[in-house]
Parts: sequence; C-alpha cells; structure tokens
Amino acid sequence: MSTKTITITEEAYQALASRKETRESFSDVIRRTFKKTALLDLAGILSHSEADELRRNVAERRKHSRKHIDEVAKRL
Repeated sequence: MSTKTITITEEAYQALASRKETRESFSDVIRRTFKKTALLDLAGILSHSEADELRRNVAERRKHSRKHIDEVAKRL
C-alpha cells in the first residue's frame, strides 16, 4: 500500500487525534470519518419522538422560508 505525507495544523491534528480509538491508525480515523453512508444506513437512528420533533422543526422552517420568500417577492 502506498502512503502520502500531509501537513496539518496542530488544531487539525488534535481534532483527528480526539476521534482516534485504541489500536486505530490515523488512516483508519480518516476513512471512518469520511466514509460515504447509504441513506438506508441511517434508518432507525432516531427515536419516534426525535423523528417527530425533526419533522415539526423542518415544517416550521419551511413555513418561515415561504413567508420570507413571499415578503421579498412583494417588495420586487
């Protein structure tokens, strides 16, 4: 396996190191952190009450956005 050397700030290193688990390489941390997740992998991640709250919040934000768009359109 080939390797690459990169330079990162101390802050970035600390952030990476804080995610590192025992016996895990920094390459493992990067792969785990940035892996693509299929939508189905997220199924069931929220409880029913959390999902309901999320739905309410999204609906409220959409309502607010529509109202704002309408107000801006009236000024044009």
